[in-house]
Amino acid sequence: MIQRTDNLFDFDDEADDLISEGALSHLARMHSAAVVGVEALPVEIEVNISPSGDDTFKPGIVGLPDTAVRESVDRVTTAIKNSSMFPPLDKRWLINLAPANLRKEGPSFDLPIALATLCATDQLDADALMDCMAVGELALSGNLRRVRGILPIALRAREMGVRRLFVPYENGEEAAVVEGLDVFPVSHLREVVDFLQGEISLPPLRVDLEELFEQHSHYPFDFEEVKGQESARRALEVAVAGGHNLLMMGSPGTGKSMIAKRIPSILPPMTLSEALEATKIHSIAGTLPAHQALVAQRAFRSPHHTVSDAGLLGGGTHPMPGEVSLAHHGVLFLDELPEFARNVLEVMRQPLEDGQVTISRAASSLTFPCRFMLVAAMNPCPCGYYGDPKQRCDCTPTQIQRYRARVSGPLLDRIDIQIDVPSVRYEELTSLQPGEPSAAIRERVLRARLIQQRRFADNPRVHSNSGMGTRELNAHCRLDAECHQMLRMAMDDMNLSARAYDRILKVARTLADLEEVEGIQANHLAEAIQYRSLDRQGHR
Repeated sequence: MIQRTDNLFDFDDEADDLISEGALSHLARMHSAAVVGVEALPVEIEVNISPSGDDTFKPGIVGLPDTAVRESVDRVTTAIKNSSMFPPLDKRWLINLAPANLRKEGPSFDLPIALATLCATDQLDADALMDCMAVGELALSGNLRRVRGILPIALRAREMGVRRLFVPYENGEEAAVVEGLDVFPVSHLREVVDFLQGEISLPPLRVDLEELFEQHSHYPFDFEEVKGQESARRALEVAVAGGHNLLMMGSPGTGKSMIAKRIPSILPPMTLSEALEATKIHSIAGTLPAHQALVAQRAFRSPHHTVSDAGLLGGGTHPMPGEVSLAHHGVLFLDELPEFARNVLEVMRQPLEDGQVTISRAASSLTFPCRFMLVAAMNPCPCGYYGDPKQRCDCTPTQIQRYRARVSGPLLDRIDIQIDVPSVRYEELTSLQPGEPSAAIRERVLRARLIQQRRFADNPRVHSNSGMGTRELNAHCRLDAECHQMLRMAMDDMNLSARAYDRILKVARTLADLEEVEGIQANHLAEAIQYRSLDRQGHR
């Protein structure tokens, strides 16, 4: 939204003469937004034009701008000239970005600054920009370049009552998913001005959300391509059904990575709210492709083991989302888990519990959501062949213990399911019989998730069995005498922690949900205990 005003005071006759001669300033205001974390905050852009009286005066910009924002004056000046309009080079030109205590970053203010400047210099009618907002970086030619964070800005614009939003052409589909807002993708500054002056017509962009989800409902990988590995497939089904974290341990070539890549194909479809949350994060990080409206598929992120803690959790001088946030509502796959730096793995423990990561800096603190399913893979020893029936392992017990100790006990406690992935037998590998398709597994997962959805309908904090706290465990994971005795023996024999005890109960609850039975039975508990593979092998 924009408005332009002259100095509104009670003037005497001399002041009236000054106004008629253009000696007093013209002020134009336009609303925009700045992205902070995963949200956008309102920013009011004020452009004041007045006679300089000093040939050495240069345009200025205030309001806590960063370098990219300060340089916008030069981009806007040149873009206006190259668009056959006139920048106020011989005037005192001051730009203020309010509120002054909010740091403004990036080039997204170029377009609204240009429009407000044209309004303040009487080259654009202020009434044409009522109920409008504009975002975009200007090239020196006047062309518009795509910017980050368009979706949260569009959502903020709708909350502010904005009716029309102008965005760069490549950002159009992303902004158009926000209903109740007319989005106009434009490619040049002159195109915006001509449209606002009624010289050309531009239709608002519309997107079909149902069609978008349909287009992204098919995954390139399917579980029917996985040969053998029935125990691993079962564990993955349980993990997805309850939203549990999972660790696979096996020799090289057993198919751990192949299996992990197919996990999104059995996850429940994304809801619109989940897609909007994920899209905001990818938009802010700059990983959303041009002309893509939504992240409508579950993310699968697989960072290399050389990633830093800032790359995994997020950070930088101007904090950006890390891999854990880019995997929001999806899967974070950590292959070769012990090869990750110890400090990188340890800083991930709290986000796993909280579902969000907070990045603190001297001037501010930002929080990014990171509710994801952790899937990790590792070899059983440094050479990878400990326990393999065909390959000989040359590692000493000390080397094996040191290798496994790179993954701390507290982190393992946060992984509900730990399984061994054996080598595939020749008969299974050469079989022409396809495995069970992802669609069939997904159907069972959806039924189990529906049970959990009803169970936690009155608790917005818990979405699946993996998120249960002490109160939910006491209410939904009651055990009979036989199960209590079984679990007591497992705790003593395997020296399990209290957190591992909770994990076993959560997995047992999911197993009962997959069978669609009310209470946890002994077979559910026994299978859940078997999913503590490293505990049984004496990792501690």
